[in-house]
Amino acid sequence: LIWEGEKGEVRTFSYHALAREVCKFANVLKSMGVVKGDRVTIYMPRIPETVIAMLATAKIGAIHSVVYGGFSVEALHGRIEDSESKVIITADGGRMNGKIVELKKIVDEALRRSGQPEHVIVIKHTGQDVAMEAGRDYWFHELMSLPLTRNSMRCETEVMDAEDPLFI
Repeated sequence: LIWEGEKGEVRTFSYHALAREVCKFANVLKSMGVVKGDRVTIYMPRIPETVIAMLATAKIGAIHSVVYGGFSVEALHGRIEDSESKVIITADGGRMNGKIVELKKIVDEALRRSGQPEHVIVIKHTGQDVAMEAGRDYWFHELMSLPLTRNSMRCETEVMDAEDPLFI
């Protein structure tokens, strides 16, 4: 996986490195109580962590709902409610047409309208300040560096039936 950002940054992942990050993040989700059949909303810019989040949810049998990072508060709120997501994965912001879209701020507003989900995981992408609600919001990079994830680079893949949903 080779990712090239808008600002010229390049990140490269070997298959092994990608698998390691997927397993680590799958273990993070499991530690937050996400199990087979739970729904997870992914509201992020086009960054490698989006792929990692999608693969990690699939690995543990959770169902992911990828919501385009340009959608409004109302559109995001509706998708969170419809999917009954347990976790939202987002970023502090994303870049679109040379401007920063305040993704975390949009998530916060959408959640004020519904009260769910239990957890919000935030990737530090643009580096802008965002409000973090204690007990609900967690930084991705902090979760990924916990001993739980550093020492558990393996995560068993959940066995699924062919009819089980993968995404919404």
